[in-house]
Amino acid sequence: MTNKRPLVVIVGGGFGGLAAAKTLRRAPVDVLLIDKSNHHVFQPLLYQVATSVLAPGQIASPLRGLLASQENTFVMLGNVTGIDRATRHVIVDSGENEGLRVAYDYLVLATGATYSYFGHDEFAHFAPGLKSLSDAESLRNHILAVFENAETEENPERRKALMTFVMVGAGPTGVEMASAIAVMVRTTLQKNFRRIDPKSAHIILVDMGKRPLGTFAESLSEAARLRLLQLGVDVRLQKAVQTIDGEGAIVGDERIPSKTVIWTAGVAPSPAGKWLGCEVDRAGRVRIRPDLTVQDHPEIFVVGDTASLDQDGRPLPGVAQVAMQQGRYAAKSIFRRVTEKSQLPPFRYFDKGNLAVVGRNFAVLQSGRVRMSGFSAWLVWGLIHIQFLAESSLRFSVFFQWVWTYVSAKRGDRLIIEPRKIS
Repeated sequence: MTNKRPLVVIVGGGFGGLAAAKTLRRAPVDVLLIDKSNHHVFQPLLYQVATSVLAPGQIASPLRGLLASQENTFVMLGNVTGIDRATRHVIVDSGENEGLRVAYDYLVLATGATYSYFGHDEFAHFAPGLKSLSDAESLRNHILAVFENAETEENPERRKALMTFVMVGAGPTGVEMASAIAVMVRTTLQKNFRRIDPKSAHIILVDMGKRPLGTFAESLSEAARLRLLQLGVDVRLQKAVQTIDGEGAIVGDERIPSKTVIWTAGVAPSPAGKWLGCEVDRAGRVRIRPDLTVQDHPEIFVVGDTASLDQDGRPLPGVAQVAMQQGRYAAKSIFRRVTEKSQLPPFRYFDKGNLAVVGRNFAVLQSGRVRMSGFSAWLVWGLIHIQFLAESSLRFSVFFQWVWTYVSAKRGDRLIIEPRKIS
């Protein structure tokens, strides 16, 4: 890597980081992308890996492959543990090299978010979230395994617990996950077992709010709720989760015996705010200026779920479109600084709308004044998700897999593969 040109370090290979890296492909800079995973994953489809519709390789691509044609871009597999703002260094653990100091001229933090258990971190052991490929694969293994175990379980109460699934949080992830399990037990698994009826599985969606998909219009939330009920999902609203343990959860004042509790509620940002030692909001996200930089540090940009920025009096949502638009903006701003061109106007997010799928043939769409639900929204959902996959080969693969699953009710990846450690 040459030292003659400015070095832009991007931390995170998600939507925001990858968008920034690609936008800098022709800039007179060197780009170093650091991520603790070697791949970019299309997170909106993780639930389809967890429910055996798609294989992991159909929604993820190696970062080196995605950036191979960019001669000015380098990739490092490593875990960022801190930032030295005074000397402009990122602290990285990479392989056996702990505390490696990587210099930067410009820094783009696109470190994403993880699940927030709202002060109950002890829930994490019993209620995993869904943020990475490893999360999705582990859930897929678990979901398939509980049906296998239920097939041989003699005790009716234990069998019932095995076939009870609790989703905590009725946002898009919870709704999509609950409806996907409901479709799976009604179609793919229906005739696969002899001693149990997969359709008797009890799928419960819990939320403290008054309606599912609370960020959508009320009419769309109600359409989603009715669709969930049609699929056999037990929707429990305005209910707080008191306890989660190895035997299930206490929701309100009721204990629900279950061997599968999935956390689909709130998220927490990465520790970027602690690394920078700067102002953060109540959720711990970095407070940034309208040009996406950190106060007193115009060389540091923060984008995506880690950033906190208000627009029209409301904070921007933590969705992929925000991260991508901010990533491209940060890259263009750096390009203009390096080439000594006039600076960009303040960042403004263009909201293209929200989508959530609720099982087979049904989705809800909200874009400006447009409100859609049902089959037409489901088609739009499918087209948009295929469009935003990282590679054309994935688009073809996912499209044909969806068609095959739709026609045959067979799923693409129903293998229980337990990871094996290599010493």
